[in-house]
Amino acid sequence: MANNKFGKLQTVRSRLKRVVGLATNGSLRYSYWLSRVKHLMAVVKARGLRYATAKIFKKISQKLEGEAPPVEPLPDTSQSNDINYQQWLNNNYPRQADLHQMAQTVAVFSYQPVISVIMPVFNPPAAFLREAIESVLAQVYPYWELCIADDGSTNSDVGLILEEYRQKDQRIKVLWREENGHISQASNSALELATGEFVALLDHDDLLSQDALYEIVLLLNKHPHADMIYSDEDKIQDDGKFKEPFFKPDWCPDSFLSRMYTAHLGAYRRALITEIGGFRVGYEGSQDYDLVLRLTEKTDNIFHIPKILYHWRSHAASTASSLDSKSYAMNAAQKALADALQRRGESSARVIPLPFGHHIVRYEIKESKKVSIIIPTKNLGNILDNCLQSIFAKTKYPNYEVLLIDNGSTEAKAKQVIQNWQSKEPDRFSYQLLDIPFNFSKINNYAVEHCQGEYLLFLNNDTEVVNPDWLEAMVEQAQRPTIGAVGAMLLYPDKTIQHAGVIAGIGGVAGHSHKYYTSDSPGYFGQLQTVNNYSAVTAACLMCRRNVFEEVGGFEEELTIAFNDVDFCFKIVEKGYRNIYLPHVVLYHYESKSRGYEDTVEKQIRFGKEIKYMQDKWQKIIQYDPCYSLNLSSKTEDFSLEL
Repeated sequence: MANNKFGKLQTVRSRLKRVVGLATNGSLRYSYWLSRVKHLMAVVKARGLRYATAKIFKKISQKLEGEAPPVEPLPDTSQSNDINYQQWLNNNYPRQADLHQMAQTVAVFSYQPVISVIMPVFNPPAAFLREAIESVLAQVYPYWELCIADDGSTNSDVGLILEEYRQKDQRIKVLWREENGHISQASNSALELATGEFVALLDHDDLLSQDALYEIVLLLNKHPHADMIYSDEDKIQDDGKFKEPFFKPDWCPDSFLSRMYTAHLGAYRRALITEIGGFRVGYEGSQDYDLVLRLTEKTDNIFHIPKILYHWRSHAASTASSLDSKSYAMNAAQKALADALQRRGESSARVIPLPFGHHIVRYEIKESKKVSIIIPTKNLGNILDNCLQSIFAKTKYPNYEVLLIDNGSTEAKAKQVIQNWQSKEPDRFSYQLLDIPFNFSKINNYAVEHCQGEYLLFLNNDTEVVNPDWLEAMVEQAQRPTIGAVGAMLLYPDKTIQHAGVIAGIGGVAGHSHKYYTSDSPGYFGQLQTVNNYSAVTAACLMCRRNVFEEVGGFEEELTIAFNDVDFCFKIVEKGYRNIYLPHVVLYHYESKSRGYEDTVEKQIRFGKEIKYMQDKWQKIIQYDPCYSLNLSSKTEDFSLEL
């Protein structure tokens, strides 16, 4: 009995260690638990200690009752060693019954185009080549042709395999090139065989999902004007298991200038491919990036299928395994991007290379028009002084003013700080008193009426500038006619992410991308360190042109505290502009220092009304943020899977 009790005690102790995040060696998963502690503190302040304690004990009791068993793949479902991805596959991957239904549905499609699958081939492992071809043969949509160009393979098995399949199915066409010309020439040779209205690109060792072409044609029946279609993708290991799903946003042009995120599966109208001259020699390794850069200059009819339709082979020599295996691909991508900027009239723009083959484009400022930096403030003199000191000491942009709107400071220190800066910077610093009940929207709208700048920068008083070219970087983007709001990377004092773009729908209205990630993390497939379109950015640091602000009617004054910046950004998107996040503009943000937290009944009632306002007004974008993915979490800000 004693031994049995001792054994149970040991089991409970072991489980408890796992509940609180301790491994068997007692090590602590620091970054994860740092984020959870921060989240807990926010919950305590917003909902109270009693509520937070109850939630903690509930979670612990659930864990102690027994750990969840490993997720087993369902019948007819692909496998993954990633427990979360296996659960997603179980919930979403088409089974045989689904595929059978799709095959029957094809008969009622009013539009049944031939899809030409383009496959350049050069010495792939025989088993991988067979699997790639078999994945085309397995398509539930039957109206396809596989156009293969062998680029002078020296492995005799390759030729035998290609001939075998050519004879097996008349939809398979093979061209044997006499000499190796690399992937661009080989792809063009394959294109010469194509007769389909659309072409889809397949590497010689990758796989299509069985429903890939079906999903493309399903979309074409809904949107027959589509010129480019891309899907989500994952990687396939040597053992056939899937990993690292990449769930993508809809078409985000500025994101695409920073990274080739559309990738696989890509399908394109063949007439457009012909018009732009196919693949260009000299861009090997990033020939598809160059192709899409040129193609998207001809059309806006670009559609995204939020499903895994492509499995990218991950093995030692593949780009999927490591970009280092094809370093020339990164050089080709930089060259393709520079060419695109030249064609688009941005010949003086600079392409800054980043790790993983990504880039940041820095544009030339056409004219250094005045920037009005608008800072609402109340009390907290030291915090305010730190903010102003960082602006005036570090900012290199030559033409700016700072307009401080004092919301009724009573603190002697704050009043002294304002007086000091009036003396230090009489030409660039001004001050207005607006002693009204706090209303972020009304304060900032008032400020716009009392400043002169062509560019408006809304800035919290609890921020601190880090990099001297912050204003230049923001103006570079704000001057572009297609851009609405420009946001920055905001850090907590411990250098973890407070803001890196706002995602609609998280938590019911909106949440901050990559919150609590370390600032040097690449983020979700490089998203944290690259320029990206988001549906919103925080007004803790937000720049826009004055005409954009006026066009959307400024900030909604019914939203006194929460979500006014999100509403503002959504209005900008509604007018056809794109909002953008810049990772190279970095500030510290000592969040909510002035206003505090939603920690009273009155504040919580007001907060509830603001949530309802947003959900009633912006239901569509809250349910589907085009800059995010339905396959990613609507509850957390860490790009985990929606399960």
